[in-house]
Amino acid sequence: MHLYPDYSLKAYNTFGLDAKASHFARLQKAEDLSPLLLHNYSPIFILGGGSNVLFVNNFEGLVIHNEIGGIAARQQLNGKVIVEAGGGVNWHQLVCWCLDHDLGGIENLSLIPGTAGAAPIQNIGAYGVELKDVFYELEAMDLETGKLHRFKKEDCDFAYRNSIFKQSLRGKVLITRILIELTSISHNINTSYGAIRDTLAEAGIKQPTIKDVSEAVIKIRTEKLPDPLKIGNAGSFFKNPEISQEQFEELRRRFPNIVHYPGSGGLIKVPAGWLIEQCGWKGYRSGAIGCYEKQALVLVNYGGGSGNEIWNLAQEIIASVEGKFGIQLNPEVNILG
Repeated sequence: MHLYPDYSLKAYNTFGLDAKASHFARLQKAEDLSPLLLHNYSPIFILGGGSNVLFVNNFEGLVIHNEIGGIAARQQLNGKVIVEAGGGVNWHQLVCWCLDHDLGGIENLSLIPGTAGAAPIQNIGAYGVELKDVFYELEAMDLETGKLHRFKKEDCDFAYRNSIFKQSLRGKVLITRILIELTSISHNINTSYGAIRDTLAEAGIKQPTIKDVSEAVIKIRTEKLPDPLKIGNAGSFFKNPEISQEQFEELRRRFPNIVHYPGSGGLIKVPAGWLIEQCGWKGYRSGAIGCYEKQALVLVNYGGGSGNEIWNLAQEIIASVEGKFGIQLNPEVNILG
């Protein structure tokens, strides 16, 4: 494994920011990590697809790019198949592999950027499905001891866009591989989101397959979100906030058309994109950075912007939404520097 000093991360983050890491390493085999840990670099940041990170400044530490590959079906029992993927596998490529093998459960998560190893950290989710719904277990290496540990679902403390890996184990482990449990027969076709139903109806599909659902999701996402290869972005910048029923009723008196969905534990989920749009930010641009014209939840770098400029815009949006609605927005992306 090669170690590179003063390394540009521009090609490794979807905002296209030219931040630098004081040290950078590419990890393709889990066993190569232990020798690297003997050097006691600090801090250490594990980088996957770079689609969920904002480098506000240069990173003064070691960045390890997880490139551990491999996809395989491990076992089959009662119509279920355990699929194992290396932590560096591109998430959408994993979805496509599963679809090609007629394995269902993650088709609603099509085209989500990032890697398999990053998916549990964020408990990625979209269109009525979250990773925790199919999660079986994962293997992770302790960055202090170099030991491998297994985590079952109950060990991960999965919540909305959250897990133990974003909390007490943040920056302490590297996920080497994940295992998910999918269906090989009698797939559960999840079209609970109206956008999926509408897209399928437009295509004249009345009895969709898992591939039909995946293609519908891809169509929706490509129409709504900018291509990072053309416009720098990290997808949804903020989490959708969840508020109490009492706070929601008070807001509904003031804003009768407030968009909302059932949240966890009796809470009400209000789309962050709707809140931001109501504050007039959708389509906003200042120099090289702005708020995407088709989706207010997406902050963008049109080219040449800095991470600090994007973070300042994010803080202005947070203050604006809190001032109008009394709701605190929280970033979904990792803010570094």
